[in-house]
Amino acid sequence: MKKEVDPELLILASLAGGPRHGYGIMQDVRRLTGVHLGPGTLYTAIPRLERQGLIEAMAATGRRRPYRITQRGAEVLRERLEAMRTLSTAGLARLGVPA
Repeated sequence: MKKEVDPELLILASLAGGPRHGYGIMQDVRRLTGVHLGPGTLYTAIPRLERQGLIEAMAATGRRRPYRITQRGAEVLRERLEAMRTLSTAGLARLGVPA
């Protein structure tokens, strides 16, 4: 079964660990989740996250532009992860999987 996770959630989770440039985000997401986040998906999601005020670009170092999560982004990430935990716990309990 293919892992399908919201790319914006993956990016926020990666940046919660510290600032990263695009390639660093892709590597971190793969290490963290096993999900391959392609450049097209990444660079489509980044502007949306910036417009929403969830991440912000930092000063470029050479050709690389790092991004960091904002306070609002951290709050949104926490809320979404807590909702996922609630659903996961309930779903696993219904399947008879102990907590």
